[in-house]
Amino acid sequence: MKTVRIIGRNIRDAFKGVFRNFSLSFASISCITITLIVVAISMVLSENVNNFTLLVERDVTIVAFIDNEADEDKIEEIKDQISVIDNVDKYEFKSKQAITEEMRDSSDVFDSIMKNWTDEENPIQNTYQVKVIDINKIKNVADEIKKIDGITVVKYGEGMVEQLIATFEFIHKICIGAVVALILVTAFLISNTIKITISSRQREIGIMRLIGASNINIRIPFIIEGLVLGLLGSIIPVIITIYGYTELYNKFGGHLFSNFIKLIKPVPFVYTTSSILVLVGILVGMFGSWRAVKKHLKI
Repeated sequence: MKTVRIIGRNIRDAFKGVFRNFSLSFASISCITITLIVVAISMVLSENVNNFTLLVERDVTIVAFIDNEADEDKIEEIKDQISVIDNVDKYEFKSKQAITEEMRDSSDVFDSIMKNWTDEENPIQNTYQVKVIDINKIKNVADEIKKIDGITVVKYGEGMVEQLIATFEFIHKICIGAVVALILVTAFLISNTIKITISSRQREIGIMRLIGASNINIRIPFIIEGLVLGLLGSIIPVIITIYGYTELYNKFGGHLFSNFIKLIKPVPFVYTTSSILVLVGILVGMFGSWRAVKKHLKI
């Protein structure tokens, strides 16, 4: 019971501290709010860029065109050679008839041109479509497939794929760096703001010392005060994240610029992101308070 009373008193003192020094508290809350909004934007961008990268890695396929003179035995031999190449995930044979049907189904123009083709007139080649495990080594796999006798051409969007993935990874790293930097800067700014608040309460701390309060008992209300500031500062960023991202997703139909670039579905993404924002706000507020008390008051 005594522990509960102590915790309750510390929480009460923390809330009193927030509202007693409201102008300074408001400055801290505003600082946290602005920073967490930028952090939320960086997190949303970072996770979607990471999602774009995963989609590219999943969809990129090496298409190996087989010589039209190759018989069934040769096609099987090519399959056996592809299967033993390092970094090959899976592969699928697609006949020229199947490719022709897909093209006809995709366009009336193709259908009009191809519908009267016989097998002998059909210039399309049989193919093996190959997926890789590590997209960064896709060129090595393509080069190995090119060496196989009976393969005429190998295509996978070479050059563009590597550049696209490299760009996505660079943006992802920049976003992560921005989030970390913003959190550190905010913790520093809050600690300085709270330092001013604590400096104006030297008399209160002196009285606490005179009545025998330990260092930990003096620190705790200020740390809880930082927790409250962080919690209050995260409210607006959470609202913007949940409603803003959901509205963005619905407005663009789940895609950005083209059907190729798919956005992450709002649920549960926005709730996970919001939970992280609340946690970051609380930790930053508590750390700022702890740093101000420890370093500047030397209690």
